[in-house]
Amino acid sequence: MQRNDLYHQLLSASNAAYMRHEELRNFADFPTNLKQQAMVPIDRPASRLLQEDKDLKSAAFADLQSAIIAAAPVMRWRAIYDSKTHDTRFMDKLGCYSIIGKGGPFASNCLRLFIVYMPAGLYYPWHIHPAEEMYMVISGSAIFKRGGTADENLSEGQSMFHESNQPHAIETTDTPMLSLVAWRNHLETPPSLINPDEM
Repeated sequence: MQRNDLYHQLLSASNAAYMRHEELRNFADFPTNLKQQAMVPIDRPASRLLQEDKDLKSAAFADLQSAIIAAAPVMRWRAIYDSKTHDTRFMDKLGCYSIIGKGGPFASNCLRLFIVYMPAGLYYPWHIHPAEEMYMVISGSAIFKRGGTADENLSEGQSMFHESNQPHAIETTDTPMLSLVAWRNHLETPPSLINPDEM
């Protein structure tokens, strides 16, 4: 399949899953005026981890999971944090690429849509960002932590909302996790890691 076909297959599967999920629909409208934008793929170790992960199984979102994995070799995988100041081993395992928004094949001014992949046994430290965020678990499970609230273990189809600049962290234990993530407002400001002792 050609690269452009993979992008459109991914967009179609994302749209279908998004529209079937009440929390995502209520979070923000799926953009209807998307424009395709030039994108140079960037490979990172997490791409290969995702493509080789046999423990990701989705019943309700199998088409989306398949499209995410099929597109993995031609996506722009992100190094979310500065490798000079943060643990590169963590960043090599944390997988993220945009579908809609900066660095993705499609552009929108009102929504950013991306995937987050975490293999089993990975801790994504406490971080913040001004964008409001909605996670929807496609497959696997993870423990979602938010400042001032009890931890929640989420699995396929479940979601988590993060308010603007609300500290949060994520941890996988025995299973990996693949999620579809949406941002609204303040789309251009990247996340930053924080010290939990200062929360």
